[in-house]
Amino acid sequence: MSAYQNLKNELQASPARWLVTGAAGFIGASLVETLLRLGQDVVGIDNLSVGDRARLESIEGRVGAQSWSRFSFRKADIRNVDECEAHCEGVRYVLHQAALTSVQGSIEEPLLTHENNVDGFLKLALAARKARVESFVYASSASVYGRGNDRPASESEPLAPIS
Repeated sequence: MSAYQNLKNELQASPARWLVTGAAGFIGASLVETLLRLGQDVVGIDNLSVGDRARLESIEGRVGAQSWSRFSFRKADIRNVDECEAHCEGVRYVLHQAALTSVQGSIEEPLLTHENNVDGFLKLALAARKARVESFVYASSASVYGRGNDRPASESEPLAPIS
């Protein structure tokens, strides 16, 4: 049996409560859908500055009413420590996808990008620690590996960011 199938079986046998930040973004919404299909309880948060609520609403039709009932969405901002703490309560796993990803935006508004991507990350991580979250997974970007021809990139590759 593959590692994926083992993990899938384990998750389905023992559902958990997950927090997905950036839930209305492309990757966040994909994670929400996958977790719901695996029978998990999911809290999704997003401040909707980049994410799209319609992306989440489209998931309901694909997963069905029973799975959708295990999802709750909150418009929330990871820059707010009280919101981070409230949403980490009772959560076993955090999948942190929330970020401002625009290079041009980071040049035009560096403080806003820092507040979201650095301060927001720290506030969420501290809230997860306070809530005794079992696992915290932080997403990065393949662009940290540069424009290599070897795709998908391996985490063992040297960093060569292009911006």
